[in-house]
Formats: sequence, structure tokens, C-alpha cells
Amino acid sequence: MSKTILITGAASGFGKIAAFDLAKKGHKIIATAEIYPQVSDLIRESKELGIELIADKLDVTNTRDIDYIVDKYDIDILISNAGIMEGGPIAEQPLDLIRYMFDVNVFGGLQLAQGFIKKWVEQKKPAKIVFTTSMGGLWTVPYVAAYCASKHAMESIAEGLKTELAEFNIKIATCNPGVFGTGFNDRGVDSIFRWYNPEKNFTPSKVFNGARESLNDQLDPQSMADTIVNVALDDNSYFRNVHPKETEDFVKQLQTEAWSAKS
Repeated sequence: MSKTILITGAASGFGKIAAFDLAKKGHKIIATAEIYPQVSDLIRESKELGIELIADKLDVTNTRDIDYIVDKYDIDILISNAGIMEGGPIAEQPLDLIRYMFDVNVFGGLQLAQGFIKKWVEQKKPAKIVFTTSMGGLWTVPYVAAYCASKHAMESIAEGLKTELAEFNIKIATCNPGVFGTGFNDRGVDSIFRWYNPEKNFTPSKVFNGARESLNDQLDPQSMADTIVNVALDDNSYFRNVHPKETEDFVKQLQTEAWSAKS
């Protein structure tokens, strides 16, 4: 049965791949992007590929954008995928960058979800939300701790929504990517060097040596997009979906070891 699905952060990466794949499967897709040039690119590329979808502007930090989108579209599934990564040592990372990252990754995603949830409850409509979080929502990666904190927050919000909305037949799931080559991680590393100065900051520059090189072996994002698509369409999906399996096993091991870690 065809579903109407709205995807945030569809300008690139998992969101874009999932939007195109879901549209190919015959679902009505509203692919949203932060700025109008990205919307234009989605329209152009989808036409070139012969894919039918709706592209619209949605900056999840803009309340007017959110209100407009919630009022305009009646959807069955929300894939909340928009996010940014600001990297750096949290002991020195500028707080304005951390605040903005939380605005995008946490408050924007929650505000949009609240808008659709209220609508679904009023309509007595079964629905689903899939949050793209991260493996960093389940453990903390050094030098991207603030980003991980934002994803930890979304994991907690998702768990709360799952319990609180069960009686309304609104299902919640998270998708937790490992390290995939969408460009997202690369931008996160690059963001450090927009403010970090070895002559002013006390964190030694050597800790960043090889940061970019460590991203040379990132995974093909198609398999993660496939996971998001499958979770979105599966009425009986798991709540938490870490991919690939090696990352799931690694996270579980780290969580177990955390109980015996010394301060």
C-alpha cells in the first residue's frame, strides 16, 4: 500500500537516497531541504532520473517553515533525518556552535515531530516516525562529544515518544548509522578547523593528526539508506536499528565495558 512520507535533510546523503528509492517504490514522497537552491537541485535531479516526488523547503530551526509544512501535508510517515556535526574538543568548543547543533539535531526534530503528532492524534490516524540518530547516540566518540550528546538526546526523546504514543498507534523507531561516506563525517572533521587555533587552544594539535585519513574507509551509504527505507515501511520494525552489524556489536561491547571503566 502506498504511503505518504516526508523526509527532512533530503538534499544529500541518506535522506536523498531514501527519498529517491521510496519514490521509485511508488510512495508519495515529500523531500525537504534547508534552502531553496537544494530544493531546486532535488527537482532537477528527480526529473532527470524520471522520479516523481515533491520537493519543498524546510529549515527545521525555522518555526514558520515547520508550521507551513505541518499544515500543508498530510503524511503517514515522518523520516526525521536532518542533522549537522560540529566537531572539536568539548572542553574548548565554542558554545554557540553547540547550541546551534542542538537547535538542528534536537529541538528542530522534536518541534517538527510534535506538530505532526498533534495532527495525527486529532485525526486518530496511525502513523510512524523514524529518527536518523547515530552510533554516537549510544556511545561517545572523542572530539565529537557535543554531537554525540545531541544524538543521545534524540535517543532519549525517541524512547519517551515510543512509550507515550503507543496508545495512539503512533510508532517510533531510530536508525543508527556507523561510519558511511556521505560527506557528513568529512564536514564534521573540517568544522573543527574553522575555529581551532593551536596557538590559542590548549588541546594539542597532534590529536587531530590523521583525522581526515581515518575517514578513508567509510562505507557505501546505500546500505544504510536501505535500512532506513525498510524500517520506515515495516510496521513491526525494531525500535533501535544500528547498521552495519559490526557497528552494533562494537557499540554493545563498549556499553558493557562502560560499567567497569574507571574515572
